Amino acid sequence: MEPHHNERAGLYRPTVPKRVPRSVPDEEFNEIFTRLPSHRDRAMVAFYVSTGARASELLSATQGGADPGRQLITVVRKGTGEMQELPASTDAFVWLRLYQLEMEEMIPRGRRLPLWWTLRSPSRPLTYHAAHRMFERANALAGTSATLHALRHTAAYRMAEDPSLPLTNVQFVLGHVQLTTTQIYLTPRKEEVIRRVLAHHAEQTRQAAARTAPTPAVGYRSETLSVLFGGQP
Repeated sequence: MEPHHNERAGLYRPTVPKRVPRSVPDEEFNEIFTRLPSHRDRAMVAFYVSTGARASELLSATQGGADPGRQLITVVRKGTGEMQELPASTDAFVWLRLYQLEMEEMIPRGRRLPLWWTLRSPSRPLTYHAAHRMFERANALAGTSATLHALRHTAAYRMAEDPSLPLTNVQFVLGHVQLTTTQIYLTPRKEEVIRRVLAHHAEQTRQAAARTAPTPAVGYRSETLSVLFGGQP
């Protein structure tokens, strides 16, 4: 029966915490990458972790949409259905070329044909489910629990942590409508916080040891210790 107060939120309505996107630590990523069995798989993972594309978006790429000269790959955006060029790493295009040479006689050629195909004959365009299974198998061999979508978060974190890359550029590459969606990647990653804090403690210990070290007396010569312990000056 208490009078109603003008409150911004319900008194008994719990605040739902924002989830921090799960990215793949560098050591874990390297372990997964070494378990990938083919050039195709290495090329796909390299594109995922450098472009930030969603799983379905990268699978939409065509053979004509890969431009090694400009280091761009064209994908179809999931939300809008529009085509967009995404910058990718040099390594991704190196693995792509190795995959193309390896499968040159097994897959049909054409600029409008899919870029990604199954490795078993007869070759068929790679599906969303098959791409996930590929990454799950590598995870099982590496003993990790990363997901294919976590590679998109990993790419986003790596770009957002680069001080020379404006956040609006990251927003464009990820295809976010709102900048606030991209800003979530400014939240420090747990493993990075732990690494930096441990480095901080190590530096504090080093500085404390340097402050408490005895100062050599005036006229001290390092040869004195050698003479005291039986050595030659």
